[in-house]
Amino acid sequence: MFKRVLCFMFFTTVLFSQEIVLGVVPQQSPLELSKKWLKVTDYLDKKTGIHVVFKTEKSIDLFEEKLYNGQYDIAYMNPYHFIIANKRENYNAFVRSNENIVGIILGKKDKEFNVNNLKGTTFLFPAPNAFAATLLTKYELKEKYNFDISKETKVIYVNSHDSVYKGIARGVGDFGGGIKRTFDNFKDTEDKDKIDIVYKTNNYPSHPFASHPRVSKEIVEKISKAIIEMPDELKEILSIKDFILTSTIEYDVIKNLEINK
Repeated sequence: MFKRVLCFMFFTTVLFSQEIVLGVVPQQSPLELSKKWLKVTDYLDKKTGIHVVFKTEKSIDLFEEKLYNGQYDIAYMNPYHFIIANKRENYNAFVRSNENIVGIILGKKDKEFNVNNLKGTTFLFPAPNAFAATLLTKYELKEKYNFDISKETKVIYVNSHDSVYKGIARGVGDFGGGIKRTFDNFKDTEDKDKIDIVYKTNNYPSHPFASHPRVSKEIVEKISKAIIEMPDELKEILSIKDFILTSTIEYDVIKNLEINK
């Protein structure tokens, strides 16, 4: 009996002393993300007894580099990132938002969006591999209207969704790609009042939380349960209504998209 108690105490100490790095794709500036996600990691610490460390990067490109090298124990990423991370490092999806993701194109409120008149305009995107904001919007305009944004417009990558929205409002670009959640979350009201959504893509499974194989099944289950049970006030901070369980298989639909970057 004494040995069992000792074993249990040892196991508990190891579990509670474990540090897990949570990497979050920088759809907004690192400062804006930290204001939200540090509250989430603090909740996960208290709920699971596992020390969860928030980590993001100054650009999506740098996030991709570290993700594809397996530097995050758990990561919150876009669906395209997940497909690559799964292929290269065998990350596995376990939780996602209950709402699907939709790409949007935005423009100035006084500027008409007509595919026939887009040639020679300037498009802003957060990054080349931003799934809904960049890849889906480019893909659908090419598939539906035979318009190749990459070849027929000037494309500028500006590192974050917020930078896209500010750039359109301030005349840096004519149109730009984003997603509705980050646009709803965009706090600069002066700039936001100048732009509007002019196009929406089809919907696909949303950003997953995924774990690296080195993270034990037990830890993944604990964190998964905590995310599912996350208080409404924290979900509201993330602009997410609810979380649901997911799996790697659900993202096969993304693999089957013939997205030409």
